[in-house]
Amino acid sequence: MGVFCTITDKTIDRLDAKTFGAVESYLRSAGDASDKDSFDTIKARLANPPVMNGDDFAAEAIYVVLAGGFSQKTAKRLYPLIMKAARKGATGDDLFKIFKNKNKTSAIARIWAGRDDYASGFYAAGDKLEYLAGLPHIGPITANHLARNLGFNEVKYDVHIRRFGMALCGGDAKQDFKAACDKMFSDLERATGLPRGYLDVVLWKACQLKIFNIA
Repeated sequence: MGVFCTITDKTIDRLDAKTFGAVESYLRSAGDASDKDSFDTIKARLANPPVMNGDDFAAEAIYVVLAGGFSQKTAKRLYPLIMKAARKGATGDDLFKIFKNKNKTSAIARIWAGRDDYASGFYAAGDKLEYLAGLPHIGPITANHLARNLGFNEVKYDVHIRRFGMALCGGDAKQDFKAACDKMFSDLERATGLPRGYLDVVLWKACQLKIFNIA
């Protein structure tokens, strides 16, 4: 099994620095170099993780709550509307009028209301992923996404990355996808010198846009 890369027009069974660089350059030239933030912002945070205040911490958490299980396009459209309302003191019921998902809007209201305590608790926590997983509507998978956006070198392990890692490094849905993904990221970190958190966001975008397809 391999992965077909439309940029290099070939099937690959391992990901090298040259192929990654070609994909990254393409995404930048096409204007697709972003998650919520630009590739450059994400890379800068990973190089020097900031200590965020309550407002900024909550803003990052709220985005990943919105993005979990939804398309990036939908999350990015709703995000400024939700944040504008939250900053004006909107309740969960108020937010529900914008986004008809009771569980998520209630969680967003709780995160914003407790933003200062949540931020200070995070920076004091020994196990930061465990702490993030305990926030309203976050959980263990979304915790990795949030940690990455906060500047910590973590991988999201969403469905795109799972399938991609297993295609390159072996395994199937019944096996340990994390081991396959971690091998892929470790190999690529050595080849490129880039942190896996940055590699993750670039590869996720490439998979989402079908630049990489399981062959």
